[in-house]
Amino acid sequence: MTSDPGLQPTVHELDVCLRAPVTVLSARDGAVHGQGAEGVFCGDVRALSVVEVTVAGRRPDGIGGGSTGTGTSRHVAVLRGLGDPGPDPTIRLETVRRLADDGLGETLRLVSSAADPLEAEVVLTLATDLATVEEVKSGQVRPLVAPDGEGWAGRGVVVAVPGLETVGEHGRLSWTVVVPPRGAVEVDWSVRVVDPGGVTAAPRTASSWSTPRVTCDDSRLAPLVEQSLEDLAGLRMATTTEPEDVFAAAGAPWYLTLFGRDSLWTARLLLPLGTGLAAGTLRTLAARQGTRRDDATGEEPGKILHEIRRPPVAEEGVTPFLPPVYFGTVDATPLWVCLLHDAWRWGLDPAVVTELLDPLERALEWLAADADPDGDGFLEYLDRTGTGLANQGWKDSHDSVRFADGRIAEGPIALCEAQAYAHEAALGGAALLDAFGRPGADRWRSWAADLRERFRGAFWVGDDEGRYPAIALDGAKAPVDAPASNMGHLLGTGLLDGEESAAVAARLGSPAMDSGFGLRTMATTAGGYGPLTYHCGSVWPHDTAIAMTGLAREGHAAQAGSLARGLLAAGESFDRRMPELFAGDAATEVRRALAYPASCRPQAWSAAASVAVLTAVIGLRPDVPAGRLEVAPLRPAPLGAVRVEGLRIGSDEVTVAVSATGEVSVEGWSGELVTG
Repeated sequence: MTSDPGLQPTVHELDVCLRAPVTVLSARDGAVHGQGAEGVFCGDVRALSVVEVTVAGRRPDGIGGGSTGTGTSRHVAVLRGLGDPGPDPTIRLETVRRLADDGLGETLRLVSSAADPLEAEVVLTLATDLATVEEVKSGQVRPLVAPDGEGWAGRGVVVAVPGLETVGEHGRLSWTVVVPPRGAVEVDWSVRVVDPGGVTAAPRTASSWSTPRVTCDDSRLAPLVEQSLEDLAGLRMATTTEPEDVFAAAGAPWYLTLFGRDSLWTARLLLPLGTGLAAGTLRTLAARQGTRRDDATGEEPGKILHEIRRPPVAEEGVTPFLPPVYFGTVDATPLWVCLLHDAWRWGLDPAVVTELLDPLERALEWLAADADPDGDGFLEYLDRTGTGLANQGWKDSHDSVRFADGRIAEGPIALCEAQAYAHEAALGGAALLDAFGRPGADRWRSWAADLRERFRGAFWVGDDEGRYPAIALDGAKAPVDAPASNMGHLLGTGLLDGEESAAVAARLGSPAMDSGFGLRTMATTAGGYGPLTYHCGSVWPHDTAIAMTGLAREGHAAQAGSLARGLLAAGESFDRRMPELFAGDAATEVRRALAYPASCRPQAWSAAASVAVLTAVIGLRPDVPAGRLEVAPLRPAPLGAVRVEGLRIGSDEVTVAVSATGEVSVEGWSGELVTG
């Protein structure tokens, strides 16, 4: 892999070792060569951009290895030309990497099968540019920073390496070792990063969810869930100001921080494994809920933020892409309300819900006030600064909202899924207000009913295949009519009636939308379609999971089952570590899904998609406050028989088994059981 200044570096071929806030992106041999996105990152800063080993002046040749668990990896390389003569390598280097809360430690182990001892100098070369993640992502090239004593200092951080020697712009550690015949020798080194300006940190508590035991006729499901939960464990994070509240960072390497919609969706999809992650996510975001109006940051009273970043260090010529605390999102606020409601239904402690009722009311007020600046009854957005995100839904690239002929829509933009989230939030918020003795529930139910009717009159369009909801309304209130996956987010929100739901299901199940590896973000029939566009034809696992969940909830088993099988095929394509997104090429044309080269991997909501598959196929619908659990599996069973042990529903640990013919068995649930 080579670097190309000015282009976003590719990451799909890199090895990723992750334990937030520390990430190591290395070549397959474990080395960091100073190219592209390679590096040891701590939070938003690249602490080391070069980590290379030589033995007796020779570079090792990698032969395999990679992640061995959350925050650990092992790589094996051979040292040809050392040891016994002949074609077979007899000296190998094993690199065992262990990430810590603020850095890493490594053991370099030389192993010999040679007949004679080997005396050699082991040299570790280190360097850093102290680049920010934004700079790395944009392809900027920064000069190396010269070491200062046993490490580096600059841009507000200190990178400490005990025993480091300075050699020009590089640092060096060296050891003279003797490897005995058919024996081994080890050396250790470590790096620690001190970043007083950091806003995120490693969590203080253990895992926020249960680890289910999955048995399935489709052998792809259980290992996908296992790897996904390992990836999610690496993405667990807290803020420095609320260290006890854990959330899932969006993804590595580009988005290893708190993101409103990403963290909310991840917690929502993981509710079958417990409400702890939901509670931490809700509280962390509520602590930063908007209180004033600020065009520069997008903040508004009651609004939930988009993302937080490390504040930039004042340097000439360095300008962050977005403010460190940025609110440019139209959907995080209703999604916050939806998560609070769903977590309550899954058994979130009523004391936690009570604590969040004031932020709930402020979030609901935002829906009817600042979210609708022109008063037409729809949520919409417009970046007033010209420096923020042009699009502020989950498809936040500049060209994601297009007409069927390929034209890019001009704002203000009212996204279809934002209306659906708001409708669901209003109903869920009303249910919470009633349940906890707060006034105002009737107002929000009426507001939701009005929104439903307005949506029906404004968003529906048609083509030769039938009617479907437009992706958005543009600034002139014209429907933006490219068939897009956004319509899948309307299912299960109560916004659609039965006939409308069936029309959406038919469109999502068409060959133009269902790639066989998941749902395309835009139909192949649209003028803006491209299989490797970020939001106009690629496949995003979380997007597929949301649509699949809605399809299952509304009884469209065939389409839901097809998307579930597609996600399993995609997982198999990427060794069960789900990327942020991948190419939209059809499974009938390629055996394995094709990578999107700059995709985060792992990505939190992509990893959570595997749990969504479980929820959809067995049809879990709890109402813990009412003491009721409904299990309505997909029929016919798209993955065959499924058994899941270790689900958390309220205070119960529940086992659900569904046979290949749809018979349901539930163990451990203490309330009323309804099977559908």
